[in-house]
Amino acid sequence: MPTSSSTPSGNTGRNRPPGETSEARIAKALAHPLRARILQRLGERVASPGDLAVELGAPLGVVSYHVRMLRDYDCVELVRTEPRRGALQHFYRATARPNLDEGQWRTLPSGLRRELAGETIQELVNDLAQAADAGTLEDPEVVVTRTPLELDDRGFKKLNRLLARTQEQALQIASESSARRNEGAEAFPTELAILHFKRPHPATRGS
Repeated sequence: MPTSSSTPSGNTGRNRPPGETSEARIAKALAHPLRARILQRLGERVASPGDLAVELGAPLGVVSYHVRMLRDYDCVELVRTEPRRGALQHFYRATARPNLDEGQWRTLPSGLRRELAGETIQELVNDLAQAADAGTLEDPEVVVTRTPLELDDRGFKKLNRLLARTQEQALQIASESSARRNEGAEAFPTELAILHFKRPHPATRGS
């Protein structure tokens, strides 16, 4: 389920109806492909609209507009400003995780679902390649598993719920690690990837 922080300073929320849930806000944020990609990037790091425009290959004015929309939806917040090339750059980070449950995911256009899934998988492949180049995949504590299954619809949904709880617990563990880091404990970057998808049926063999 999506999570979000309190309303960012300076955001009036004037564009949202009273009582709107965080799930509804995030669903609206993800309703536009570029806005979804921006929120995904800002969930990974702090960045300015200028940085995002270059990275996503989109016009700066369009990116800035969608960042403002995300701020109205309480999905991003301003972190800092920096003077750069005679202008003041604004840097943002996500305050809502761009994750939707199964029902909300189904409401997104199929093209957007395909694009978001493809980008996530490509980023995972890139991160794995960098880890391989750095030798970190040789760590004996690395976990790599692949388990093909045969499930009915009830089992498929039950496993998805289990994986959602696993992700929530992983985020809680990360929060606890962050607290210990503030007390002087050493921390290092890791990555957890969760994939569960329907495989195509094997091709029918010739008669």
